Amino acid sequence: MKAKRPRTRIYACEPETAAPLAASFAKAAPAEVKRTPSFVDGIGASSVLPDMWNLVRPLLEGSLVVSLKEIASAIRLLVERNRVVAEGAGGSAVAAALAGKAGTGRIVCVVSGGNIDTEVLGKILRGEVP
Repeated sequence: MKAKRPRTRIYACEPETAAPLAASFAKAAPAEVKRTPSFVDGIGASSVLPDMWNLVRPLLEGSLVVSLKEIASAIRLLVERNRVVAEGAGGSAVAAALAGKAGTGRIVCVVSGGNIDTEVLGKILRGEVP
C-alpha cells in the first residue's frame, strides 16, 4: 500500500485489555503488558515477539487502543447497519475509526473474522459489553 501511496498511514488496533504493540511503539522496543481476558480474543496478547516487532515496526505508524465498549458498539453497528457479523478483533478497526482515533480523511478498515460466540453477540446486540 505504501509503495503505491507513500503518504498512506497504516495502524494496528488493540483492545485496552491487552495492547503490547502500543506499548512497544511507546518504548521503541518489544514490550510486555498485563493481559486481561475479554470477549476480544483474536487480538491482544501479553507481548510482542522481537521478530514480529522487527517486521511490523517499519510498516505501521502505531497501534490504536480501543475500549471494549467501543468495540462492542462497532460490532453492533456492523450488524445492524451493514449486516456484517464481526468478532472483536474484526470490529476493532471500525471502533478506532468511529472513536476518531484514526485521524481524518479517507479511512479504510479491514473487518475480518466472524468467529464470535452467539451468546456474546446477543449481549452486544442488547447494548451490553460482555
